[in-house]
Amino acid sequence: MKKSRPILWILIIAAVASAGYYGWQKFGSPDAGKTQTAQKGPQRPSAVPVSVSPVQKVDFPVYLTGLGTVAGFNTVQVRTRVDGQIDKIAFTEGQIVKEGQLLASIDPRPYQATLDQAKAKKAQDEANLANANLELQRAMKLGEFATAQRVDTQRSTVAQLTAQIAADDAAISNAQTQLDYTQVKAPITGVAGLRQVDIGNIVNASTQTGIVTISQVEPISVIFTAPEDQLPYISEGQKAGALRVIAFTTDGKKTLAEGKLAVINNQVDTSSGTIRLKAVFENKDHALWPGQSVSTRLLVRTLKDATVVPDDAVQHSTNGLYAYSVNQDNKAEVHKIKVSYSIDGRSVVDEGLTPGQQVITGGQFKVQPGSLVSTAVASTDPAQNKVRQE
Repeated sequence: MKKSRPILWILIIAAVASAGYYGWQKFGSPDAGKTQTAQKGPQRPSAVPVSVSPVQKVDFPVYLTGLGTVAGFNTVQVRTRVDGQIDKIAFTEGQIVKEGQLLASIDPRPYQATLDQAKAKKAQDEANLANANLELQRAMKLGEFATAQRVDTQRSTVAQLTAQIAADDAAISNAQTQLDYTQVKAPITGVAGLRQVDIGNIVNASTQTGIVTISQVEPISVIFTAPEDQLPYISEGQKAGALRVIAFTTDGKKTLAEGKLAVINNQVDTSSGTIRLKAVFENKDHALWPGQSVSTRLLVRTLKDATVVPDDAVQHSTNGLYAYSVNQDNKAEVHKIKVSYSIDGRSVVDEGLTPGQQVITGGQFKVQPGSLVSTAVASTDPAQNKVRQE
């Protein structure tokens, strides 16, 4: 019995060691994980979620954007043409006044007196002329009993009085004109500005201070600029008809009015390399106001069958522009591209892409060439080939 106990303990220790070695081989060895992984098979790489949009072939309008200033189609500072005291103001500030409408009245009494004096002078000269004509007729009836000198003198008197009456007519016309000037009337139809004189003020024709400024707002004009390198396209477009111009708020969020290009300035500003342009708008709703700053878009031309992609698809790198497309295997492919125009969130691609391809517009920061992607198609056009959801 004493000899069998050491043998028993040796067998127990050997059994425990064998069990520990087996467990280490199965669970603790580095090769164990590899063995389990090999048994499960290779893992499939996860797809990168992205948004895509189709490359389209459409007519693309090319706009020139810029900043402009609204100006009245006609602007007049109304000033008096005679001296005197303001008796009446016949308009309201901000009112739309019509051409010929009374704006102000100046004390007419001195000018009325001048007119009456000129008319009286004419009546006096007419009476003298009538008497001179009678004297001439009597001299001519005397025949040989009247001297030639007397007849000639009387004829001269008649001619002088006739000329004097013509001068009286001119004086009456001038006096009537001066009297009419006491009624200050609107020379154009437009919006009256702030009043610059009040009732009782003395106005003078020689001063520069006016009564009011009137700006014509129907139609109205916008002055803006364009780069000189676009001048050939603008001139070419003008030959086919007036080019379309759209006016926006300065932030570009709200459309104010649509009009036509009316004038191209006669010279280029060499200091800035721009050309000044003038557009005319009907402005029936008075959305444009003189002095207002606006953002403008001039439709220069339309590119037929242009290759167009969303701006979000265009990526920048040190080597230039590029874009990712998704092939039929849902893998990303990179394309170097050339872009000529970018307007309203769309870009015209001259090289690198073809219509019908699907380009990635979102999630590019996780994409590498050959990456497996999971797509959400932005376009809902059933005619476009949709990349299947992964």
